Amino acid sequence: MTGKKILKLLKNKYLLTFLGFGLWLLIFDQHNLVDRVKTRQHLKKLVQDTVYYHNRIIEDQRIIDQLKTDDYSLEKFARENYLMKADDEDVFIIIKKEDN
Repeated sequence: MTGKKILKLLKNKYLLTFLGFGLWLLIFDQHNLVDRVKTRQHLKKLVQDTVYYHNRIIEDQRIIDQLKTDDYSLEKFARENYLMKADDEDVFIIIKKEDN
């Protein structure tokens, strides 16, 4: 393109109006491109969290059902998570040091 054609295009009021409107929509508008990208990333994270928590609920429900039906599992769960013991037992907690 020659310089005269470029200058002629830049003087076109319709093209300038269209470019100005497009710039306004991309940067300054309430629903601009930057906000849309941030919103899409946030939505993606929320969907990932939803999937994670849904799977966690299913796993916890499976554990609850197992604890309701199996006395051995209930006793094992109580001993491991709540450090419960029988009356004639002693419980020793061993904490391993991590090497730095």
